[in-house]
Amino acid sequence: MSPTFSSLKFRNYRLWFAGALVANVGTWMQRVAQDWLVLTELTDESGVAVGITTALQFAPVLLLSPYAGLLADRVDRRKLLIATQVGQGVLAAGLGVLVLSGHAQLWQVYVFALALGCVTAIDGPVRQTFVAELVPSHKLSNAVGLNSASFNAARLIGPGVAGLLIAAVGTGWVFVINAVTFGATIFSLTRMTKSELTPMPTTARAKGQLREGIAYVRGRSDILVIMVVVGVVSTFGLNFQLTSAMMARSEFGMGAGEYGILGSVLAIGSLTGALLAARRERPRVRLVIGAAFGFGIATGVMALMPTYLTFAIACIPVGLASLTMMTAANATIQLSTDPVVRGRVMALYMMVFLGATPIGSPIVGWIGQTYGPRWAIGIGSISALLVATGAALWAWKKWDVTVRYHVRSRPHLEVLYPLDARAETASRLGAQEAADRQTAA
Repeated sequence: MSPTFSSLKFRNYRLWFAGALVANVGTWMQRVAQDWLVLTELTDESGVAVGITTALQFAPVLLLSPYAGLLADRVDRRKLLIATQVGQGVLAAGLGVLVLSGHAQLWQVYVFALALGCVTAIDGPVRQTFVAELVPSHKLSNAVGLNSASFNAARLIGPGVAGLLIAAVGTGWVFVINAVTFGATIFSLTRMTKSELTPMPTTARAKGQLREGIAYVRGRSDILVIMVVVGVVSTFGLNFQLTSAMMARSEFGMGAGEYGILGSVLAIGSLTGALLAARRERPRVRLVIGAAFGFGIATGVMALMPTYLTFAIACIPVGLASLTMMTAANATIQLSTDPVVRGRVMALYMMVFLGATPIGSPIVGWIGQTYGPRWAIGIGSISALLVATGAALWAWKKWDVTVRYHVRSRPHLEVLYPLDARAETASRLGAQEAADRQTAA
């Protein structure tokens, strides 16, 4: 089996991968349908209303993620995931029935978005940490990369299907179909072989456990750098469902089908980035910073594209850069974190990653409505370039990083941390000693 897909040789992971792929397709369909419902049916193309809907869906992450991470460290993760999948399915079905009955109002969509956000806040940390139970530790990076591939394959399929379904049968049926897709994840979780799960340590109930997770992160400058970079990019740059809807509708005069296609094209780059990530054995902080810088350049170019076609093409490198950054950040934190506090650390990461959306979406929506959608994308580009540059300069100074460029040998660009430099020196000394011994002999 190819190294890219090596985690799929484990039965439990195959079940998880297949179930999650189906559910993720439904989730992306609902995201497109929800934004389109708010933008075109419940308001007069209000970017602010779409931003508020997105903010409400992600706001609970700010409040609930630390407790959700603690819950993920304490309980049976598989059972907790079944519960969250049921909750998301029920909410999707409820919104679908409301829309199909013709009684949907904007405030009701806000309520459903907030409720879904509460369930998602609990689901996020346990979903991230559960992967470690499905594969051996040396395959964790590969499994995280394939999870991202599944998510972005769904992003490739979901928006396009949603656009076609919205045009054919309306937004209500998209929500109902999404509710059904959660059954795939529930089925896969119930069919897993418990004896083949890799046991992960659980934490007994005690005082001060939330502070313990926060203290752990505060003592890890590498995790803090990752969180700052991802937090800023997520706040102002990762608002594609909002900015793409505004560009398609306001800038290019397109309909739901063309809006859905933009999400699918973006996923081409994301899926490529995920598959490349699955081949990396050990991502590092420098990849997160470099990908954030690349994201800033790519989104700046995308904001300047004059036509729908060129804008769609420019989405591909944006998807590649954003997915590389997110996957590298996720895998780096998981692989370097003590399993005892992994749930809490990942919860704090999810709080920064997803919790930034309620802050950024209304701001980006206001910028798009006031100054145009191109500036809504441009603010994300500028923010990404600034935070990536700042993080690189800080790391260079504080971590004593050495950067070398080799014209004739690979890798051309070599970044060494103090530990890497010491290891390289020791290796060279060892090689020299071996050569000396061979000469003497």
